Amino acid sequence: MTDAQPGRPTENAMRRALKRARDGVALDTAEAAVLLQARGEQLRDLSASAARVRDAGLEAAGRPGVITYSKKVFIPLTRLCRDRCHYCTFVTVPGKLRREGHGMYLSPDEVVEVARQGAALGCKEALFTLGDRPEDRWPEAREWLDAHGYDDTLAYVRAMAIRVLEETGLLPHLNPGVMSWTDLQRLKPVAPSLGMMLETTATRLWSEPGGPHHGSPDKEPAVRLRVLEDAGRSAVPFTTGVLIGIGESYEERADALFQLRRIQRQYQSIQEVIVQNFRAKPDTAMRAMPDAELEELAACIAVARHLLGPAARIQAPPNLVDSEYALIVGAGIDDWGGVSPLTPDHVNPERPWPHIDQLAERTRESGFELRERLTVYPEFIARGEPWLDPRLLPHVRALADPATGLAREDALPKGLPWQEPDEGFTASGRTDLHRTIDTEGRTGDRRADFDAVYGDWEALREQAAPGMVPQRIDSDVREALAQAADDPTRLSDDQALALLHADGPALDALCGIADDLRRATVGDEVTYIVTRNINFTNVCYTGCRFCAFAQRRTDADAYTLSLDQVADRAAQAWEVGATEVCMQGGIHPDLPGTAYFDIARAVKERVPGMHVHAFSPMEVVNGASRTGLSLRDWLTAAKEAGLDSIPGTAAEILDDEVRWVLTKGKLPAADWIEVVKTAHELGLRSSSTMMYGHVDQPRHWLGHFRTLAAIQQETGGFTEFVTLPFIHTNAPVYLAGIARPGPTTRDNRAVTAMARVLLHPHITNIQTSWVKLGAEGAAEMLRSGANDLGGTLMEETISRMAGSRYGSYRSIEDLRAIATLAGRPAKPRTTLYGEVPAERVAAAEASDGHLPQLLPLAD
Repeated sequence: MTDAQPGRPTENAMRRALKRARDGVALDTAEAAVLLQARGEQLRDLSASAARVRDAGLEAAGRPGVITYSKKVFIPLTRLCRDRCHYCTFVTVPGKLRREGHGMYLSPDEVVEVARQGAALGCKEALFTLGDRPEDRWPEAREWLDAHGYDDTLAYVRAMAIRVLEETGLLPHLNPGVMSWTDLQRLKPVAPSLGMMLETTATRLWSEPGGPHHGSPDKEPAVRLRVLEDAGRSAVPFTTGVLIGIGESYEERADALFQLRRIQRQYQSIQEVIVQNFRAKPDTAMRAMPDAELEELAACIAVARHLLGPAARIQAPPNLVDSEYALIVGAGIDDWGGVSPLTPDHVNPERPWPHIDQLAERTRESGFELRERLTVYPEFIARGEPWLDPRLLPHVRALADPATGLAREDALPKGLPWQEPDEGFTASGRTDLHRTIDTEGRTGDRRADFDAVYGDWEALREQAAPGMVPQRIDSDVREALAQAADDPTRLSDDQALALLHADGPALDALCGIADDLRRATVGDEVTYIVTRNINFTNVCYTGCRFCAFAQRRTDADAYTLSLDQVADRAAQAWEVGATEVCMQGGIHPDLPGTAYFDIARAVKERVPGMHVHAFSPMEVVNGASRTGLSLRDWLTAAKEAGLDSIPGTAAEILDDEVRWVLTKGKLPAADWIEVVKTAHELGLRSSSTMMYGHVDQPRHWLGHFRTLAAIQQETGGFTEFVTLPFIHTNAPVYLAGIARPGPTTRDNRAVTAMARVLLHPHITNIQTSWVKLGAEGAAEMLRSGANDLGGTLMEETISRMAGSRYGSYRSIEDLRAIATLAGRPAKPRTTLYGEVPAERVAAAEASDGHLPQLLPLAD
């Protein structure tokens, strides 16, 4: 018989798909959907080939013949949830909790007691289970959090994870549902692993009435996929998986697995994939729906193994397999997940855990040894930074076998302090780089972990391709020029795009319009500031693909300054007339959460009159996440410590389509905007920036300008807009063959002119970068709408590490000469574009803005 029954694949289709699986050929979605329907002899064939893939992976991992599990306790922090999943018995309502004598959340003492009992039984993992953001639905949850001093449920999760670490030594694994990028930064320092089931990518099961996820905002597939991607960008070891049998088709089931493969290929962050079968439960809307059959589960495990490959860790919960252990092992799992000798499976309470001895025996019957692992898998322990926060390393090392990364089964957890690493502000590495970068240069053109830290370059190349196609512009350039000259505030998007693409005489006309607008708005004087850059460390694991400054701590060019060295540099700058220090650094994993406060305070204590312009929005988020403070509270504390304004860097292009090509772990555009707005509301003004000329297009520039103008209309907090041409020479994304070699002269002129036009009248100061463009280039931008040259800098390592050829500093006379090239006078300014005190002007003139023993300008 060659024809399939309705909905079943043909025998030929199944035969062909099975052969491709046996041969190790890449499967497509249609073939995977066919194989998901394998049963009987076909399933045995599929399982045999999947098992071979699994066995090869275990051999490569150094643990052949080993299936793992985690010995853990469940901590059901709250059973309240804002979602309404139609199969869930875990979630309840406030009234029922009260009737049963429970609080809205487990109390801290209840949390610690469960963990303490587990530790006494040799458990090493504390699995926090809870509903998604119950305070958004239940006033009782909001009242409980307010009464106990927590901003939200995740703040309570974080606090309880720390208590479990410190009082019991168990390693928290956190399953709080959907998390934002910022939430992941908050929780990563307190848990070696996090998790959230994808469940399905079948949007109709969420969007259509009657679907199992209808009415559940956190179950939208696109939202859950974004969480997985953000976890990858944040280097979080992450557990996820699929839930089969809730109404999805085989094609939709296959699509979910392919989405997991895509994310894993790009970020290598998925530490395990759970394949879980639906089990109907009484008292739920789906109580009459049939359970997913075990052969169906086995087929999905086998297909997942083929799609995800030998390195994947694939798990099936042992309490849901009806003792069919051999069927499940044979399909290709290598892990049984978490098994508790103390607490029930709170999600499936009707299904008790097997005894660990029984599980070991049944595993042995299938030819495998059962070994205990930690909540974080050995591969991630071996990777080290940036996958494990330094504050968690002592806790992990206390329980991990140093040879295998698996659990030391004889280890009994005990509480250890959760605290900042001891290193703190210890000067190390190439602390003279700010001088020697102009003479000795950098050691190599790329950091030592080039192939690993930035993600998969091939996947990135595919992701970047659509954005690299220029958009055709049909708008009339003459009409757009006329509108820009008449009233630039009324330029349509089509007209603005036409001007951003302008060239030849049209570009000359545009620059002339921008120059006239500049003259009418701010006059002819070219402003500059006597400032010193202090980049206090270049150790960073964020994985920005455009950045050649960031180094691993072990790289030859890595360095970190002590607080005294930071203060010394600020004092030197004050002596030669500076009014500002601009301080930014890498996201160093060992700097304490209070590092930024300490840096600002050190400068203010040494030089009280110095304006501290410091900490990009990425650094602000990092500081807030490490300290557990809200953005507002963190910025308030930073201001109290001496912070006066923040640089609007870390913006790149405020369009996530571009950002996720340019950066791996940096903050999304929405978070950048939130930081900047919050700073402005607190009286901390900022600059604004745009880095262009890489994988972007004029349409992205337009969106960026519109976003900045809207923020400025709302807050009025931007002091200036700074154009930052992409320096390609040593940029990883360029070395990988993805980015363009920086902007052209045409691009620079168009961006500068359109910054003047599109930001008018909201942001009136447009700054050009002599560091990136040199004297002639900067002068050309002054003729194209710019009015500011930035600062003397005194030291500059970020652009120089990237390959800029224009040196690390400029004297006051140098900056005046650039203004003269443009036919304009020059005058000093403060950070906020005010008048410079006479004493500061005199000090700067006396030294010409030079530090003692400055090196000659590089050619």
